[in-house]
Amino acid sequence: MFCSQCGTSNADGSQFCSRCGATLGSSSAPGTAPSAIPVSARPFPAGPVQTSGKALASLVCGVFFLVFPASVAAIILGHLSLSEIRKSAGRLGGHGMAMAGLILGYLGVAMIPLILIIAAIAIPNLLRTKIVDGGVSPVGTLRTISSANVTYSSTYGNGFATSLSQLDGSGEGAADCDHALLIDSAMGSGRKNDYIYTYTAKPSSAPPAKGCSQVGANAFSVNADPVEPSAEHPYYFIDETGVVRIEQDKPATANSPRIE
Repeated sequence: MFCSQCGTSNADGSQFCSRCGATLGSSSAPGTAPSAIPVSARPFPAGPVQTSGKALASLVCGVFFLVFPASVAAIILGHLSLSEIRKSAGRLGGHGMAMAGLILGYLGVAMIPLILIIAAIAIPNLLRTKIVDGGVSPVGTLRTISSANVTYSSTYGNGFATSLSQLDGSGEGAADCDHALLIDSAMGSGRKNDYIYTYTAKPSSAPPAKGCSQVGANAFSVNADPVEPSAEHPYYFIDETGVVRIEQDKPATANSPRIE
């Protein structure tokens, strides 16, 4: 038996169309067209309403809205699921999930310009911080050498060290005035992380302190020069004042601009 409203084939003896719910011809008077019943009164197939898989997928993608592809997927799946739910005549659910996925997806897309602006500001500052004061940066190395020299002077009373090897002393046994073990062997060698460190000391006129075989220094300076100079590898300088100075295209001196 075919429904005159939608053409769906139904079992013989059925009173209502299994698809649109219209009254079938067998219950109508001869010669009269089958009449449709209100949508609210139409019997739908028994059983629980299924949740749209696209709506669920839209919500899951929306949860990760900060990831650009996920937010776009949430929007696409949200619209597809809403269309699918509208056409299902009540057989599919998940409208709320689809709406939540759409909202989160559009929120993620709207935040992309803000994220790009923050990244444009933060990344250069992060790189500058690494260059200026990182533990493995030339500036960090210079400050380590300067701090080691202050410790050396206060510990042995012999002024500042006259060479990087006096501050190093790796493999020389216990720390002493000639091998203080205050910096690592890479710093003591005068080359670390693509930089060459040149240590200059001004010897003191006083005799060596007790336990020291060499005269100490009244002042010192250290130049950090890149092996391959570039915009990312400038020149640096530090002395007993502890102030780090910088030059872009030539060796830095005590008169070069200071790093704040």
